[in-house]
Amino acid sequence: MAWEVLLPAASAPARARGRALQAALRDAVRSGRLAPGTRLPSSRDLASDLGVSRGLVTEAYEQLTAEGYLRSGRGAGTWVSGAVRAARPHARDLAPHAPGLRADFVPGTPDLSLFPRTAWAAAQRAVLTDLPHEDLGYPDPRGLPRLRTALAGLLARRRGVVADPERIVVVSGVAQATALLALALHARGARAVGVEDPGSPRHTALYAAAGVTVVPLPLDDEGLAVQPLRSSGVRAVVTTPAHQFPTGIAYSARRRAELLDWARSEDGFVVEDDYDGDFRYDRAPVGALQGLDPERVAYTGSVSKSLAPGLRLGWLLVPGALAEEVVERKRTTDLGHPALDQALFARFVERGDYDRQLRRCQRAYRERRDTLVDALREHFPGAQVSGIAAGLHVIAELPARYGPQERFLERTSAAGIEVRALAQYAHARDERDPGPRLVLGYAHVPPARIRDGVRLMAQALADG
Repeated sequence: MAWEVLLPAASAPARARGRALQAALRDAVRSGRLAPGTRLPSSRDLASDLGVSRGLVTEAYEQLTAEGYLRSGRGAGTWVSGAVRAARPHARDLAPHAPGLRADFVPGTPDLSLFPRTAWAAAQRAVLTDLPHEDLGYPDPRGLPRLRTALAGLLARRRGVVADPERIVVVSGVAQATALLALALHARGARAVGVEDPGSPRHTALYAAAGVTVVPLPLDDEGLAVQPLRSSGVRAVVTTPAHQFPTGIAYSARRRAELLDWARSEDGFVVEDDYDGDFRYDRAPVGALQGLDPERVAYTGSVSKSLAPGLRLGWLLVPGALAEEVVERKRTTDLGHPALDQALFARFVERGDYDRQLRRCQRAYRERRDTLVDALREHFPGAQVSGIAAGLHVIAELPARYGPQERFLERTSAAGIEVRALAQYAHARDERDPGPRLVLGYAHVPPARIRDGVRLMAQALADG
């Protein structure tokens, strides 16, 4: 009988037997072992089968009927309600995965094997030992003062920002920073924001959720083109000036100045996404745009490329005019970032562990970029790599003989090689038909697999 699943509850201690029976019956309905429409035995019969008092069963039936798990009618018996949807036996994993690939050059992912597990574990033990009890309460929505102070020093030193700890908000990555800024801009009356074209596709959905549409704006060799920006009517624009994603250019000094002049003239704002600004391989990284005018530039960054995106840890330096709205939105959204995570990262920064991690990544990613460039030259003669020597991806323009681009992508995909075309990041399609122009991520791929992946890509074209 289906209700035999209740037998273990009947052997519970006498004082807990009623609760155990109710819990077992509830779980049987939730899990689907007692399906909707199942008629249960009478309270007298079930009590006899289980060896418990009839009153215990009657109470269980009444409780679960009140909760909606069961239904009953005078003289009609007791049935499992059709309102209950059985739980899935296993939780699905909706995280992005790419199983079965022979090579994966999709940009945006760091090498997760470089995560400093030993140093992180040591910091975690130390924080759990030393953290004051009061720091486990609801935190300042901007973040723990200790972490904001540590971040102010780190960002001023490494990225040249004007880092007032009172203007730093600790966030769950750049995505949350973007969402908070979108809400703050909407509250100021903004209904549109400019974005780079080509650029990151995530901005459209994040701003749309706040009721703000995106206006694609073209680039030139120096960065975001200023005249289309002035003509667009927007008063906020999202940029990646240190290493534009995906083209790989760095904004010129002149274009940076022009962008800030526009923001001042329009009483507008520039949102700076410094997604990989720490990684420059041919010279010292260019300082952040925010350092030139912190009242016009909202600066965002995170540990997603240096440690792991799964930590969901980032920062937002907010201009004074937006600070109150952003902080209030942060408060109402989640009451602040997890305190233990903040204290741990603060210690990681204070002790120099984060600087050591950045140097480790710098060495690894420089080697992988060099390996990718050499492999492209070997297997795709005439290939041109553009963009500055920085970040976690390159732009590779292949000669026309390897095109057309759609056929190139079809063949590589059929061979189990995942790549992205530059056109996939653009709002406006380029109707020209040059050779394939690819955005190739390399940070998450070991050097040997980079060489093998490029070879397989060339082989897929030769076999086609």
